[in-house]
Amino acid sequence: MKRPQDPPKFDDALKDLMAGPSPADFVARLGLIADDSYLHWDDLRRRAPPLGLSLQMWWAGLKFLRLGASQALPLLDVVNRPCMVSVGHQRVVQRLHRIDTECGALISTSEAVTNPSTRDRYLLNSLISEAITSSQLEGAATTRAVAQEMLQSRRAPRDRSERMIFNNFITMERISALRDEPLTPAMIYDLHALVTSGTLDKPDAAGRLRRADEDIAVLDNDDEVLHDPPAASELPRRLQVMCDFANAENTDGAFFHPVARAIVLHFWLAYDHPFVDGNGRTARALFYWAMLRQKYWLFEYISISEIILKAPAKYGRAFLLTETDGNDLTYFLLYHLDVICQAIDGLQAWIARKTDDVRTVDAVLRDAGSVFNHRQRAVLARALRHPTEPLTIGEHKSQQQVVYETARTDLLQLVDHRLLVQSKEGRKLVFLPARGLEKLLKRLGDAAG
Repeated sequence: MKRPQDPPKFDDALKDLMAGPSPADFVARLGLIADDSYLHWDDLRRRAPPLGLSLQMWWAGLKFLRLGASQALPLLDVVNRPCMVSVGHQRVVQRLHRIDTECGALISTSEAVTNPSTRDRYLLNSLISEAITSSQLEGAATTRAVAQEMLQSRRAPRDRSERMIFNNFITMERISALRDEPLTPAMIYDLHALVTSGTLDKPDAAGRLRRADEDIAVLDNDDEVLHDPPAASELPRRLQVMCDFANAENTDGAFFHPVARAIVLHFWLAYDHPFVDGNGRTARALFYWAMLRQKYWLFEYISISEIILKAPAKYGRAFLLTETDGNDLTYFLLYHLDVICQAIDGLQAWIARKTDDVRTVDAVLRDAGSVFNHRQRAVLARALRHPTEPLTIGEHKSQQQVVYETARTDLLQLVDHRLLVQSKEGRKLVFLPARGLEKLLKRLGDAAG
């Protein structure tokens, strides 16, 4: 990844912008400058400045306006300069408003999610998706199909990549249970131990801070240093300050939006890089903890890592834009908010599809005069959509979160109705949709009517 070009020195550029016969001239020049896109110098330098301004003057004007609207965070860089953020920027406010207004309504009004069969399955699928993609971001090399089979069947991981994914899945489940707990260093150690168990070159490094002889730097493919994190001796103090920030409602006595707080936590842990490995996965886990703690329960249903994985270079660049421009965390905030909004778009599309599926299956099963329970309805819905995909008792048990005997009874009853066909693969029972399943269901309904 290429490091963004450092901006010009602000003081020098500002002198050029202020040069003029009167203060009114400076105000007039500022009036030419808009900051809708929140461009970094590395992007700005490739564009034409407003008429009458040089690139350096344009940049100085933007920075002047941004500094006036920014607030300092308790997160300090390696030379004790505070990180800044502009939560009041127009794009930030628009995205925060969307998250606030859609997180509750999107779920509570959806038939696809209020229906237990689709809700529980999607919850499981979202956990699986986040576990897989968060691990793939850190180098896990396995196919989604293999990883999904492992997690749904709960079989033991076979290699390091599968172990990373399995660990992430267990960690996401743990975060859901911890949502009402305040953040402490001990909790972070425990989450890191879950994330990294059995995956580190130094097994004893799981669940502890890196030591002085383990100071690390983030390098690019050409071994250029992209980020040099704080010294190991600083980590205990910094971790406690981060926990205090996470548990607070205000920052410096002023309200700080909880979504912005969760995103700052994500950046903060990644910036401090307190562990030998597993920092990215732990940082994303902390983001989910913070969102669930603030009652944004939509985030049980979406995977940010799935969006990040589509363009991982943008993720890394969002960190670099902040570091190269005076610790302005607004770049990372805007990036992360865009990721969240894309994830919400994906959830909306899923809800639309599932709502249609639920209605279609309801109509077919209603015609059939069905006495099937909601788990069997989920099996039939899946069978109607994917008529060639087999299903095992273990998969049905995991998807519906029931005991083995209940899952077995569900499927065997559908075999008795001749809606599923049972066969064996080795010692395992496998169930496939019967040929012409939709017609069979309609015929069952006609007979019942």
